[in-house]
Amino acid sequence: MDKKIEIYGIRSIIEAIESSKDISRVYLLKSNSHKSSLFRSLVSLLENNNIKYSFVPKEKFKKFENKNHQGAVAILSPIKLLSIEELISVTFNKISSKTYVLLDGITDARNFGAIIRTAVASNVDGIIIPQNNSAPVNSDVIKTSSGGVFKIPIARVNNIKDAILHLNSIEMSIISLSEKANKTIYDYNFKESTAIIMGSEERGISKGVLSLSNEILKIPIDSKIDSLNVSSAFSAVAFEIIRQRNF
Repeated sequence: MDKKIEIYGIRSIIEAIESSKDISRVYLLKSNSHKSSLFRSLVSLLENNNIKYSFVPKEKFKKFENKNHQGAVAILSPIKLLSIEELISVTFNKISSKTYVLLDGITDARNFGAIIRTAVASNVDGIIIPQNNSAPVNSDVIKTSSGGVFKIPIARVNNIKDAILHLNSIEMSIISLSEKANKTIYDYNFKESTAIIMGSEERGISKGVLSLSNEILKIPIDSKIDSLNVSSAFSAVAFEIIRQRNF
């Protein structure tokens, strides 16, 4: 399970999509663009199903030269990714406080894997990632998470804003972490169900997502350091939630 699963050939990929296989990305040979109606049908199917794809030069296809790839290779996700509705259905109730983490622009596989590992260790109920601008669930993520990826449900949404609106509908507090915030994580009461939003180290959380947050909090750190790695920052807030709810 720790290796990438690859599907070769246009028809095979179309069949995989129609069979609801979880495809994380598709690579298409540039020179094949618009060559056949079947190829165009595949592109249309990818777009209609919000599956990430990219056109790459023939040099990138050299490693597949012994395969009958027809200019198309799909990478399957090693785990099943849920919809936001499925995630809420299998994890949410009003009997106990729940925690979800939303990742806005986390594209580094090692950070993604480390966040998953911490999420499992701190009893987070689910992780939500966007369709685009997110690290794929691949072998690097599995390795960094120490297998944690198989122990927590992960949902994929078209847009993080969609997930926020859905979580608002079940009365969850939406908390964004930003070093520019005035309040710290120690000033907030995490005893109720909470969704934590983590942004990329380069750009942080997008303004549109920040505007939908109920609170924006920071982790107080010494002035000798500008900021924490995103996975370290998540660890700090995840275990503060554990402390408040259990100790």
